[in-house]
Amino acid sequence: MGNEISCSVAIRRGLRLLLLPLMAVLGTAHGQSLSGRDLVAALHRGGYVILMRHASSPRMAPNPGQAESDNVQHERQLDDQGRSSARAMGEALRQLHIPIGQVLSSPTYRALETIRLAQLGQPTADPQLGDSGQSMQVDSTGMRATWLRRKVALKPPAGTNTIIVTHFPNITEAFADDATGLGDGEALVFHPDGHGAAAFVGRVKIAEWPHLAAAH
Repeated sequence: MGNEISCSVAIRRGLRLLLLPLMAVLGTAHGQSLSGRDLVAALHRGGYVILMRHASSPRMAPNPGQAESDNVQHERQLDDQGRSSARAMGEALRQLHIPIGQVLSSPTYRALETIRLAQLGQPTADPQLGDSGQSMQVDSTGMRATWLRRKVALKPPAGTNTIIVTHFPNITEAFADDATGLGDGEALVFHPDGHGAAAFVGRVKIAEWPHLAAAH
């Protein structure tokens, strides 16, 4: 009898060890929904990942004469609305005293421009967050989605929040249920548990950040 119990315990432990990596790959759970003052209070404490679509950008690249001086590859860039909303979002985050630690970005100009205008800090650009030079194209292999879910599940350093700026296809591939209708500059907020999973806690439109700051 004792041997049977020991064997059963060992099997359960073995299954748990096998399932932990799988849980990290499959996605996220839903935690307590946060918004308004509750969301701001949570972000004050740190420990969250803000996964953001870049700010508003025309669907076509600019003509050479209309490209920003540092947009040497003449990639898609933010429009007037995108630039103003990125600046307003960054200012609101500073007014709210939300601590930003690591900043990850798509290497595309429009994503990096969003971060620069919001003054979010020095970003680390990663090709996995990019569009592979093909705007709005879906990755049928699923590798990009798996990579993004793992990044979102990484717990930020104590007292900070991580910001990830990428593209609509990247976000919907990884978090389809949570990203329906995600707008330009809109963010999904996740709370990593430090054990390979992250709970989805809310969404924030880019225009909502200044309202949160004004109401705080």
